[in-house]
Amino acid sequence: MTQTKDQLLAGLKEAILTEQTGIQFYTVAAANTTDAQGREVFQQLARDEAEHQRWLRRQYGHLEEGTPWETWDPEPGAGLSGPSPIFSDMLRSRIGEAHWEMTALSVGLTLEEATVIRYRTLAQASDRPEVRRFFEQLAKWEESHAEALRRQSNLLKESYWREARFAPF
Repeated sequence: MTQTKDQLLAGLKEAILTEQTGIQFYTVAAANTTDAQGREVFQQLARDEAEHQRWLRRQYGHLEEGTPWETWDPEPGAGLSGPSPIFSDMLRSRIGEAHWEMTALSVGLTLEEATVIRYRTLAQASDRPEVRRFFEQLAKWEESHAEALRRQSNLLKESYWREARFAPF
């Protein structure tokens, strides 16, 4: 089944709103963490989401005007490598008090995973190669965000549960 122009426009609108949610969330996360590295990373994640949103808006305009989609070769902004890609090692020293940071990891991961699914669905629904490629690139970028959040959460989870006395052992 071929995706209609109206269906694709609706998908783009949803994606634009999703990116706005990400921008707002990561901006709040940056403002509320006391970890300097975490603040910088959350600010970069907000900038990444703003760039995604700009591209979604551009492609929306092209679709409305009937002009070709722009080719997009993104270079992911956030350097999210290493075992502790979000927070500094100093966060571990106060892990039992890092409730906001652990919440931010959990909410951010949920947001990123849902966004990857949304973009993959939009890619699969299109019979236009440029649309599929665009959404697959966005999904890949969001996947890198999700993987970093997952890695950071897994690194801190056991220590956090123990120090915050959430675990019964």
